[in-house]
Amino acid sequence: MLSFLLLLFLLPSSSNALDFCVGELTLPETPAGYPCKPPAKLTVDDFIFTGFKKAGNTSNIISAAVSPAFTAQFPGVNGLGISAARLDLAPNGVIPLHTHPAASELLIVTQGAILAGFISSANDVYYKTLKKGDLMVFPQGLLHFQINARGINSVAIVSFSSPSPGLQITTLALFAGSLPSPIIEKVTFLDDAQVKKLKAVLGGTG
Repeated sequence: MLSFLLLLFLLPSSSNALDFCVGELTLPETPAGYPCKPPAKLTVDDFIFTGFKKAGNTSNIISAAVSPAFTAQFPGVNGLGISAARLDLAPNGVIPLHTHPAASELLIVTQGAILAGFISSANDVYYKTLKKGDLMVFPQGLLHFQINARGINSVAIVSFSSPSPGLQITTLALFAGSLPSPIIEKVTFLDDAQVKKLKAVLGGTG
């Protein structure tokens, strides 16, 4: 029996199927992720991502940028239940209230300071100003936000418990789409002028 186990240990593996499944991005994505890239086509670069070296472009309405390393940008995380992103917040930068339907999030500040928080399903609010080296977790599906808290460029690296965490920004869902203004007014208690002002800023219709 011992000699048989030793033989199994010494035999070379004939497949990477149980180790990983680098995404083949030329094929359609499925609910389980992308199909696996053929082992013969794999290189070490499939397991390396270099997109966090430069700051994202914060010249936008929220003065912030998110540089993702999800499956579509980093095929090596396909099927592994993890991904990451770089968050850049210029002075006055903000990531508005949003959710990730498919993942919990872990954020570590690497530069500056960030006011971050989330709202529980009981509407309890948990927020704090995070400094360099501080870490905060945001449970899956809950509304959360990040705000520059120091007036200098602030940076964080975030990780997710899914290679495709999903994203829905509450403000954009309400005011950047085609949801009719009368419905928004009913569900938010905002008046018509406020709704139309926000739609004009964010490009919504209806």
